[in-house]
Amino acid sequence: MATYDIRPLQLRILDILMSVDKVCAEHGLRYYIIAGTLLGAVRHKGFIPWDDDLDIGMPRKDYDLLMAHAAEWLPQPMEAVAFETDKNYPLPFAKIQDASTTLIERMHLKYLGGIYIDVFPLDGMTSNGLVQRLHFARYFYLKRVQYLLYRDPYRHGHGPSCWIPLLCRKFYTLEEVQTKMRRMQKRYDFDASDLVVDHDDGRKGIMPRTNLGKPTPIMFEGRMVMGVENPDAYLSQKYGDYMTIPPGPKQRQHNFHLLDLDKPYREQQL
Repeated sequence: MATYDIRPLQLRILDILMSVDKVCAEHGLRYYIIAGTLLGAVRHKGFIPWDDDLDIGMPRKDYDLLMAHAAEWLPQPMEAVAFETDKNYPLPFAKIQDASTTLIERMHLKYLGGIYIDVFPLDGMTSNGLVQRLHFARYFYLKRVQYLLYRDPYRHGHGPSCWIPLLCRKFYTLEEVQTKMRRMQKRYDFDASDLVVDHDDGRKGIMPRTNLGKPTPIMFEGRMVMGVENPDAYLSQKYGDYMTIPPGPKQRQHNFHLLDLDKPYREQQL
């Protein structure tokens, strides 16, 4: 467990969600709170007590619209960071961050920014099991290459452990890998597919589109936000017996390298 006071962080993250909720309502964009955030809404009526992040999912066309217009639609100090807005960004999903804060999660993956919510694009998926396996085998190969391209190659010294990251740099660029991953993610249209997926979950994240349904109001920390239409089906598939609180060792928090809720990341002297 982390040692910092989690509640101020949770409340600042909630502010980011409410800014995104307002933008989505104004521009007719669909989003859902998903994963542990939805679980928290159902089981705790807000954050899971030890949870220090927040996840939303957006159907691909809504996600792309938000990324394309984030600079004009999001209020200050909120900003979107994604491959679509920063070619050096090292992840296949986006973050909406508060630029008046600073967060570095891990030094060997040093991406300087603010506290954030994760924004996962939701895509369609084929029902062909073999094609699914081949799709995700290639996808997670590219995701591993993406990680090795961004990771400090000398994290474990200058011995054999640095050879593979350095070799990746000879054959790939981050922009090339991001472009390939995005093309794979978009292969099947969300609205035309019976099955949908958050690629970050792999094959286990494939589910009937009806589990998500239409964005449906749900209470979270006393605020009305958008959840899925069938939360029991969604949470049961993802977590099984989701109403049972896990034992202490499984109540995990981040141990951030640097967290500063008072200083903008652009003003940090690192």
